[in-house]
Amino acid sequence: MKTDQPKQAAAVVFLQTVSVAVAQLKQRLQQNYERAYPDLGQLIHIVIDEEEATARKLTLFPHLLLPDMVEAHLASLNLQPVRTRRNAINRHEAQNYESAFAVCG
Repeated sequence: MKTDQPKQAAAVVFLQTVSVAVAQLKQRLQQNYERAYPDLGQLIHIVIDEEEATARKLTLFPHLLLPDMVEAHLASLNLQPVRTRRNAINRHEAQNYESAFAVCG
């Protein structure tokens, strides 16, 4: 049964690679959502873990589904993101751009 060894080794490497990808993705998702919802770190962690478990049940490629699943779950909670100075500045710049464009048109 030596022919099974390369297949088993490849399967182990594949599963390890997916696990590393999922771990890195979860960390990035946690950081990104904590910027939008700074007081909800624990809730975000729980949502990410729940959705990871669900994604792993659905596919061998959970990292492909996880971001959308987390986004949908958090959206269903109707959370309001924190307003930051950067967001206010970006909206102000967009308004200035639109009004300048309207004058030219």
